[in-house]
Amino acid sequence: MSIFGIVLFLLIGGMAFWMLLFLMGFVLPFWITLGIGQQMRPKRVFEKDETADKK
Repeated sequence: MSIFGIVLFLLIGGMAFWMLLFLMGFVLPFWITLGIGQQMRPKRVFEKDETADKK
């Protein structure tokens, strides 16, 4: 029964390792790139005052 526990521990640890490797190698750089692109995109400037439209 202790062998089953060791194998289960190694299996869960291995899955966590590969998930972290995937996140650090693909998802994190993708997320950073999207964030940088969002910051570099020009903001819209409204010519009209929005509070004047409500009157």
